[in-house]
Amino acid sequence: MKITKDEVLYVADLARLDLDEASINKFAGQIGNILDYVAKLNEVDTEGIRPTSHAISVTNVFREDRQRQHLDRERVLANAPEKEDGNFVVPKVVG
Repeated sequence: MKITKDEVLYVADLARLDLDEASINKFAGQIGNILDYVAKLNEVDTEGIRPTSHAISVTNVFREDRQRQHLDRERVLANAPEKEDGNFVVPKVVG
């Protein structure tokens, strides 16, 4: 499937990418190859094949939730490098 430069530029704009001319041509070819391969996969007869979500069997490794006594606030904060009014003080991470 042929991908145009305009289509590559449109997707790059959505992703806020600034591409040079060489990258545009390179990505147009690569995306076209990927879409050609997907089209070829669509030709495969999958009649009677059950859908799978994983190639290998997956089991849940989490434990069951159980109610337990919560930790004492003073004991939890005992090792905190900085605390204020019974809370941890952490650096601001959002502008």
